[in-house]
Amino acid sequence: MQRVYLYPIGMIALFGLAACVLPGAKSDEQTTGAADYAAYCAGCHGAGGTGDGELSAGLGKRPADLTALSAQNGGVFPTTRVMAKVWGYTGGRDGGRVMPKFSALLDGTLVPYDGGDGIMTPTPIRLVELAEHLKTLQN
Repeated sequence: MQRVYLYPIGMIALFGLAACVLPGAKSDEQTTGAADYAAYCAGCHGAGGTGDGELSAGLGKRPADLTALSAQNGGVFPTTRVMAKVWGYTGGRDGGRVMPKFSALLDGTLVPYDGGDGIMTPTPIRLVELAEHLKTLQN
């Protein structure tokens, strides 16, 4: 007799779990390199990456023209150097740093990524996506 009562309870639980994974169910919002660029970089570097963002006028030094990175590096995008700058490993000549730290880009899933040195390195996926987006801005 208990089996008769457990069956409906089991079915309710099953449908409740299925609702959590059904197509169209809300999930965590995915980010992209373009979205992160718009959120974290465009204010200073501008939507097109030329260093003419809304906030650039209030800075002591004009933000870098991100569209010229490949041209300034013999036609090769300096992925590892760019990622190090965003990550915060590099600063100014005196060790100071103009760019803020972007810790949100460093949290989350690590993926193996070759930044151009032939070494697959565990790298935050959002940092990879941002670097890949910057490659699309090159002249």
